[in-house]
Amino acid sequence: MTDLLAPRALTFSVTKNLAARSPQERDEILANPGFGKFFTDHMVDICWSEQGGWHRPRVQPYGPISLDPAAAVLHYGQEIFEGMKAYRHADGSIWTFRPEANAARMQRSARRLALPELPTDYFIESIKQLVAVDADWVPMADGTCLYLRPFMFATEAFLGVRPAHKVAYYVIASPAGSYFSGGVAPVSIWLSAEYSRAAHGGTGAAKTGGNYAASLLAQQEAYDNGCDQVLFLDSREGKYVEELGGMNVVLVYKDGTLVTPDSKSILEGITRDSILQLAEDRGHKVERRNVSIDEWREGQASGDIVEAFACGTAAVITPIGLVKSNDFEIGSADAVAGELTMSLRQELTDIQYGRIEDRHGWLTRLDA
Repeated sequence: MTDLLAPRALTFSVTKNLAARSPQERDEILANPGFGKFFTDHMVDICWSEQGGWHRPRVQPYGPISLDPAAAVLHYGQEIFEGMKAYRHADGSIWTFRPEANAARMQRSARRLALPELPTDYFIESIKQLVAVDADWVPMADGTCLYLRPFMFATEAFLGVRPAHKVAYYVIASPAGSYFSGGVAPVSIWLSAEYSRAAHGGTGAAKTGGNYAASLLAQQEAYDNGCDQVLFLDSREGKYVEELGGMNVVLVYKDGTLVTPDSKSILEGITRDSILQLAEDRGHKVERRNVSIDEWREGQASGDIVEAFACGTAAVITPIGLVKSNDFEIGSADAVAGELTMSLRQELTDIQYGRIEDRHGWLTRLDA
């Protein structure tokens, strides 16, 4: 559903949170924030209606959202979201990474879920407005960040099955500590033989909550088998690698080629695409194509595949040491992180935290 009203400048109203945490309380949280456990003092709220378009942009105190019991999102799951980070650089400035790509992906998700498309300028401004009032929540310690969660859902109270005529867009933020408190180490992956993350022609390429809900039972199966994450295969033939529950997969071949699965039911990862661009900058060949689980297994056994990693916003890059299934294993639980894997991870995080040159213009300053 495309917003037919021409984008116009939005003027945000700001209502400060009179119950905001004290500097001491905030510092105690920032000393050990974990991931997704604590939230800043404010949030952004923009309304959309079929008649009025995007309107009433505001920054308000973080708190519960009131919904009619008949709100369409509660019955038909018309909802999308994004995930991105704000980074504190050494000089104290605050930046985010490729927000235009997040905005574009949210627009694609909106089209698939029959939601209105939030213009890119509105998306970026909403992030800036939240950081403007909650800048003190962006941590300074190495490896930390402020995780940003824009999301949109249908609010119209109506039980008919059609796209909603009223929608709400919010942005909340959560300080995040280093994802790997004990250092980056290879993880074990469970290959799901029974469950699919998304069907061909479904919503797999959209960042919508239903995809993640569909992965939870398989993720629990992974835990039950001593694994950290779950790997899904395609839903039609059950032999092609798709992605993990929340991360993309990349394989590194001995000739230096990086291969990532290509499918219309895979979420287009911004972190993945950035990593592959950095690899291409170094002269590595990159392929986006179908990759069967047999190719991975045989390539690992023959030595043709020398590294494997998962990548996403939260963890950046996670080396894959072992893939387990009911019938076979790929790799080893004792594997060490690959040299190229860790080198690319270091380069990307150095760009994000302003430690090296941003050659591609990926960073956007939020506090200026």
